[in-house]
Amino acid sequence: MEISLQGKHALVGGSSKGIGEGIARVLAGSGASVTLMGRSKGKLEQLTQELDSSRGQVHRYIVTDMVELDRFKECIRNFLREHPADILVNNTPGPPPGYVSELEDSAYDKAFDLLFRTINYTTTIATEHMKANKFGRIINVTSVTVKEPKPELVLSNTIRAAIITWSKSLAQELGPYGITVNNILTGYFDTERLEAVNRKKAERTGKSLAQLEQEMAEQNALKRIGTTAEYGYLVSFLASDKAAYLTGTSIPLDGGYLRSV
Repeated sequence: MEISLQGKHALVGGSSKGIGEGIARVLAGSGASVTLMGRSKGKLEQLTQELDSSRGQVHRYIVTDMVELDRFKECIRNFLREHPADILVNNTPGPPPGYVSELEDSAYDKAFDLLFRTINYTTTIATEHMKANKFGRIINVTSVTVKEPKPELVLSNTIRAAIITWSKSLAQELGPYGITVNNILTGYFDTERLEAVNRKKAERTGKSLAQLEQEMAEQNALKRIGTTAEYGYLVSFLASDKAAYLTGTSIPLDGGYLRSV
């Protein structure tokens, strides 16, 4: 089965590194024109040059910070009205790790802005074009912790769970326009974010990073941590015509981490 996204424009959040970068590379390899989004201009410039453009793709990047919500909203609004997206990958930076006992009320406010309000606003603007075009793909990067919460990731557990129910409602609303909405429940992938979480846990437990990474791998049925390219393959499928009848779902991509049915 060949997946072709030629002629489609994809906007990928948090794509200067990690999972977002892996997604961008695979989408470009499938023929899509990709706009990268992130805070590091240098990394974005370099990756834009590295993306596959063999089928006439035009790649761009946006330098923006999702933490600064008002500026972010202005940036996204202006960009999408000039460069409409057919495929929107909502991938946000993770909030700081922490336990309930460590967090103040303000931490929840910041996490809600970062993980929910940015996604809601970007999607609202992006779907203007999708509705008119009778085609669209919205793919939300979430986490397996919405099903099996981790005590040290309270902010992520809590707010990403809201994205799941929001997406279910949105899928019903946008279905008549040929727009699909799906979530990926992310397991353990080889990223800087995973290392940051492990560093926090290492401080608390006294274990080494290598030991913690091995323990994570052992929790999966496949006994390893995933690659970002493997993440991109699923996104490419969900973005394609091959997934036109798939919407309102939350798909674990976790190497068999979740035990629940």
